[in-house]
Amino acid sequence: MPPPQQLRDESDFDQLPHNIPISATIADIEEKKGFIDYFRFVMEVKTRGGSKYLIYRRYSEFFNLHQVLESKYSPEDGEKPAPNTCILPSLPGKVFIGNKQEIAESRIPGLNTYMKRLLGLPTWFLLDEALRMFFYQTERDSQHQPLALRRLRPPTRKVKPLKPKMDLFSSPRAEAMFDFRGNGKAELNLKRGEVIFLLRRVNADWLEGTVNNQTGIFPESFVKIIKPLAESESELEGGARTYSCLRCFLLTPSGVDTRDVCVQEDLTIQPTYKDLLSRMRNVFKEDDVALNYRDPEGDLVRILDDEDVLLMIKESRGQQGKVDRPVNQFPWELHVTLAWDFSVYNTKA
Repeated sequence: MPPPQQLRDESDFDQLPHNIPISATIADIEEKKGFIDYFRFVMEVKTRGGSKYLIYRRYSEFFNLHQVLESKYSPEDGEKPAPNTCILPSLPGKVFIGNKQEIAESRIPGLNTYMKRLLGLPTWFLLDEALRMFFYQTERDSQHQPLALRRLRPPTRKVKPLKPKMDLFSSPRAEAMFDFRGNGKAELNLKRGEVIFLLRRVNADWLEGTVNNQTGIFPESFVKIIKPLAESESELEGGARTYSCLRCFLLTPSGVDTRDVCVQEDLTIQPTYKDLLSRMRNVFKEDDVALNYRDPEGDLVRILDDEDVLLMIKESRGQQGKVDRPVNQFPWELHVTLAWDFSVYNTKA
């Protein structure tokens, strides 16, 4: 009997909607605590259109899906498969005794095989509503922050640090959508909102890049691509450089949060006070903030209007040679404070 993939009619497959799931892999398990503690499988789903996303499912949801599919498509005992039936793959059976985490871990290989064979069935089967809903990313799925993706990690390698003078801001880049804690020196630590400059694709799921002067690998599922990696060196060299970078700091009583924010404006642009305030509120997720810059003496000066923005830009140009900045980065920096916090200013006579 030919493998399930060979049962597909390629012309029919090409007509499938782009959001149809065609493969799924269990990336990790996560414990869910409540009145009853249980483990969920963190799964990366890939669609025919090439998009990828994470969903979270319990074993009981696998079991319920399999029962629905069996009732609709499995041929009666002793009968040959008809045009509207097919032989479903076997689902790993229920386990009633044992450590819940060990049971969940032991199920991963079997469930991966089950999903591979299930999504390799004929094209018409992939259009089943129950199947599509199982692999659909719900709003709850999209809002959940994954803890780790252990099983998507590629073999690690020793990475070389970037040269200090490298033109980072003409490189492909991505923005971290979730915090990520790397597992070892070869993997980056990411904070939500940080900009990562991409160096290469490690495999289908992991990228290599640099952030905060550190180079390492990280899962693509944790970031939003701003400018994708070029498919060839010639494409990289000839690509448009449409983004510039603004370094900004949020100063709070608990510490300093530093961000490099990619914007589409040219480096020579003079932004308005209103635009800068709106952008910083969005970047730091704080509404009651004030904008500031540091004068040549290093004191913090509050920005109140467009004239103050012009003064900030003018003074920063005078200090431009004193600060070693990467290419495509604004020569001025923003220091964002909480509007009510005046302790950050030098008020000595």
